[in-house]
Amino acid sequence: MVEFSPFSSFAREVFAKQLDAHPPQQQHRHWAQICSGNPVNKIRGCDRYGCGYFGADRHGHKGKHEGVDVICADGATVYAPFSGQLSGPIRFFHNGNAIDDGVQIRGSGNCFFLTSLPPPSLPGYCVKLVCIHPIRYHGQIQRGQQLGRMLPMQKVFPGITSHIHVENCDHSDPTQQLTPVVPPFPQQGSHWATVCSGNPTNEIRGCDRYGCGYYGAPRRNGKGKHAGVDVICSDGATVYAPFSGQLSGPIKFFHNGNAIDDGVQIRGSGFCVKLLCIHPIRYNGRISKGQILGKMLPMQRVFPGITSHIHVENCDHSDPTSNLERGKGQ
Repeated sequence: MVEFSPFSSFAREVFAKQLDAHPPQQQHRHWAQICSGNPVNKIRGCDRYGCGYFGADRHGHKGKHEGVDVICADGATVYAPFSGQLSGPIRFFHNGNAIDDGVQIRGSGNCFFLTSLPPPSLPGYCVKLVCIHPIRYHGQIQRGQQLGRMLPMQKVFPGITSHIHVENCDHSDPTQQLTPVVPPFPQQGSHWATVCSGNPTNEIRGCDRYGCGYYGAPRRNGKGKHAGVDVICSDGATVYAPFSGQLSGPIKFFHNGNAIDDGVQIRGSGFCVKLLCIHPIRYNGRISKGQILGKMLPMQRVFPGITSHIHVENCDHSDPTSNLERGKGQ
């Protein structure tokens, strides 16, 4: 866990309207809203403690993140993601710190944990919600019903993006259950969404000692032309889906296992791209425009001094520049 991720503003508006029309208790395809102030279960990106997406590296390379961190402000109201039977209390840290409280829910559906750090797996269908103080530890609760409140995570981890950790008991990825999807692959505008946090206009890399980032730029030693576009992105930054579609991967561009040899393909309505030098949350399944896709890998380790970037390449090798130019001329 200790290692949060936005939708586009348009997407947030759409999902907020859907939630108004269909309260959490009625939305059974996906889990209900977990935390007040976060109607779409937005996932934590990266901060100095690490990253919140599924499969993120732990500090010191101690395994991978086996859950998802849902952003939740200290003191916020917490809701039951589905209906079930409560039992507790759950003391995850066993040290009595300010966030060492929680509760378990058993019910039908997927089994997952909500914790502040990855807990051990439990058999059967169950949920542990840790770093919250529940209204009660026993009895039944309904999907979307108030469950408790978020505890003061900032007292324990100052500067972290406060969150509830969500983990499936079988250690599978809970991202799809947490995130509403509006089928079929809505594109919400003619241009692609922001690809990298910190670069809202998808600014393209210029030229540095390693070469240039524009489409068709000559490669070193005259070895062909650049078949994609390099979108500036800081190492470790959060990466978003440029449009809605179906994921497939992994994509290994370098084929040498270096620190940036990872990526994923997205195929949607009229578009198909490969995004390289990123580590995706997952390699398969559906994703919506503006959803968190993963994180930028440490390009400086491989090419010191380069302008770190995501290589964006259309599957048909055509020029993606016009789709990336968000707000040009405005």
